[in-house]
This record gives sequence, C-alpha cells and structure tokens, in this order.
Amino acid sequence: MSKELNLPLTTTKVPKGLELITLGAGCFWCTEAVFQRLDGVEKVTSGYAGGIVESPTYKEICTGTTGHAEVINVLFDPAKVSLESLLEVFWATHDPTTLNRQGADIGPQYRSAIFFHTEEQREIASRLKEELNARKVFDLPIVTEITAFTNFYPAENYHQEYFNLNSMQPYCQFVVRPKVDKLKRYFGERLKING
Repeated sequence: MSKELNLPLTTTKVPKGLELITLGAGCFWCTEAVFQRLDGVEKVTSGYAGGIVESPTYKEICTGTTGHAEVINVLFDPAKVSLESLLEVFWATHDPTTLNRQGADIGPQYRSAIFFHTEEQREIASRLKEELNARKVFDLPIVTEITAFTNFYPAENYHQEYFNLNSMQPYCQFVVRPKVDKLKRYFGERLKING
C-alpha cells in the first residue's frame, strides 16, 4: 500500500522501446475506441485506476465509492507517436472541463484524469494543460486531474474491445461513434491504415 495515500499499488510490464500512459476520459468504451485507432499505439486495455479498493469490479466502481476512474492503459511507441500528440487527441475527444462527468455519465469514476508514470509525463501533461487554459481553447477551465499512477486493474473481459465488438449497440451508436468520427475528421492523418 502507498504509505501517504493508503492506496493499493500495482505495476504493469512495459516492453523495451515502448511507453505507458493511463488516461481517464469518461466511459472507457469511448476512450478505448479512440486510442486503438491511433498509429503508434500498440495496445489499449480498459480498466480502473487510482482507487482505494484492490481488484474492484465494474459493479463496485459504478457506486462511485471506490475512488477509481474508468481508464485506459495506453502502450505506445514514442518513436511513432509522441505523448504530446496522444494528449492532444485525449483533450480533443472528451470534455475536460466537467468535473466527474461526461455527458450523461455522472460520478467520480467518469472524471477526466491523466495518471502519469514518469516525471517527464507529468511535466508534459501539466505544460499542455496550462497552455490550453492560457489559450482558452475551451470555454471553461480544464479540470483534468494530473496525478501519479498508483494502481490499474483491467476491466472485465466483456469491456475489452467493446466498441469493435458491439458497434451497433445504442450507446455505441450515440456516444462512442461520434467520438470516433471526430477522431477521423480532425486527426485522420494520425490513424492506423486500418483505423
């Protein structure tokens, strides 16, 4: 357990030459679908991060009492895609100005969050957040939490690849697909060939 926060600690093995960032932007079905399509992203895993409960279930985190955010672990090749580029997509494909909410999804589990794994990641994320706020890119200030990574627990199997396997489901049609379409419209040059 982390002494200062009393949080469970986990680690994720990162293959040589790759980097890991953990991002929360509301429902992980949306975030997963967006980041899977980016060139340089090797693997995206949906899960729960930053909470006080070890190995939480989806039902538990939906209560909003475990402290976890719905997140994705993004394993990427920094030789192909920079963290700056990933964070630009991150901030553009969700509303980082709403606290504990994305659209109709409400609760601390839907908070906008960057869980950094290195000091360099913290510096980059903090600088970009400050720049976006200074330029008033959004009508309201960005409330994205930028905090040190402590734990990540993969979500249940049925949450993985959710949009790819359930694209005709109503939530996917009305909430996830518009984010993927926005990605294609504004970041088309950054997509994988089959993206």
